[in-house]
Amino acid sequence: MRILLAQPRGFCAGVDRAVDVVELCLDLFGPPVYVRHAIVHNAHVVKSLEAKGVTFVEELRDIPEGSLTVFSAHGVSPEVRKEAADRKLRVIDATCPLVTRVHLEVLRYSREGYRIILIGHRGHVEMAGTMGEAPDAVTLVSSPDDIAKLPVYDGKVIYLSQTTLSIEDTADMIDALKEKFPQLEAPPKTDICYATTNRQAAVKDLAKHADVIFVLGSATSSNSNRLVETARRAGARSVLVEDLDHFDVSFLKDVKTVGITAGASTPLTFVDAFIGLLKTHGADSVESCMTIDERVWFALPSDIQKEAEAKRPDHPLLKKHAIGTSSSMNVR
Repeated sequence: MRILLAQPRGFCAGVDRAVDVVELCLDLFGPPVYVRHAIVHNAHVVKSLEAKGVTFVEELRDIPEGSLTVFSAHGVSPEVRKEAADRKLRVIDATCPLVTRVHLEVLRYSREGYRIILIGHRGHVEMAGTMGEAPDAVTLVSSPDDIAKLPVYDGKVIYLSQTTLSIEDTADMIDALKEKFPQLEAPPKTDICYATTNRQAAVKDLAKHADVIFVLGSATSSNSNRLVETARRAGARSVLVEDLDHFDVSFLKDVKTVGITAGASTPLTFVDAFIGLLKTHGADSVESCMTIDERVWFALPSDIQKEAEAKRPDHPLLKKHAIGTSSSMNVR
């Protein structure tokens, strides 16, 4: 049995930065470090950080006043920021810069008098933070049925989207919105992040060669679920794998070529562990299926960077996030 690895796969720059922010907080200040919501949507990452002294909470009221608190990569609303200030929490904001960009777009277009149609998954934490920037100006749509129920707006209308959506689903939703609102405007640049786009493109390539594609990631991870859908649309059998203990080996029956990818919040250590499991069931070769050479990095939040430079100027995470290449994207 042959294993084909999608490239790119696993951690994106925003997830890598967020996890490193928490690790840096632990190194500089020691536990406890509180994180509002899962820092990223992956159970393995969360459990690993919990073992080091991180406490994850859904509500700020569960954090002692004055405590060090990290906001997750998904972003928060102004209301949450105000609550943090009222509780005198020391906040380190690990929001992905690409999510922050969508927040700023909401602020800009709401101030310019637009009705903003936000394409995204109802109940997703990223959507709660984004909508919170201008709740009176934003309408969330999650399906064509939602669009059909929208009232007709005569003024300016623009669409924005969640960063982790399926490219195909978003395109269909945009077409439906254009039919409903002839005056519909698009943002200057797509809101779907580079990592989502790249990983979906890699899965489409993988589907041409693999008998089955295993997407390693959590059920709570939007981008991991979209990878499963993308693989199936491309004609491949696809399965989401959350942990090794419950992996059903019957999926390997009569399979000659296995494809593996990982969501943007899945650590590569889990990918390596899964490859090891497949080798115990007959996998005898591992090859990379290169689609895109992804070289993207994000600088650390300025406050934690300054703190680290003062206390631990030789810290390896400072060096890691200070190095880029000509093809890197540095979004501050």
